[in-house]
Amino acid sequence: MILKRLPIQEHLDQNDEFVMHPDCQDSIFQSVEYYKSVGFSPPWIGYYFSDGDGTLVGAGAFKGRPKLGKVEIAYGTFPKFQNRGVGRAICKDLVELGLATDPTVKITARTLREENYSTRILKKSGFTFLGTVWDDDDGEVWEWEYRAGLTGQSGP
Repeated sequence: MILKRLPIQEHLDQNDEFVMHPDCQDSIFQSVEYYKSVGFSPPWIGYYFSDGDGTLVGAGAFKGRPKLGKVEIAYGTFPKFQNRGVGRAICKDLVELGLATDPTVKITARTLREENYSTRILKKSGFTFLGTVWDDDDGEVWEWEYRAGLTGQSGP
């Protein structure tokens, strides 16, 4: 699946194409606010993704610039496009962008402490389970790390 990555700009008035889109209503405001706390440092920002027809299908982001050689990604698929490979394509795109920008960076992701769509996407995308960690926003979560060449990894 080929998706087009569309950057979420630093200021709300620079994101007109997303502000009125029904699937972006919450996330566009959250993204712009998030930049105020972590900074706006392309390519380590948020993105919306469109399909070949230009339809927005989901979102993905780096949760700030890399720190101590690590960067966390997050992604989601808009409801009517779920179960079509969109989440995996977004995850893959973020991994490729991160490694193209800094081949030494470790790419991580965090999920709820349960098997779900996100854990399946990560396993199929070459991530391996590291264990349970504390997240200031979400409490105890599972942490994953991308390992080139791995797919179908067993998790917790």
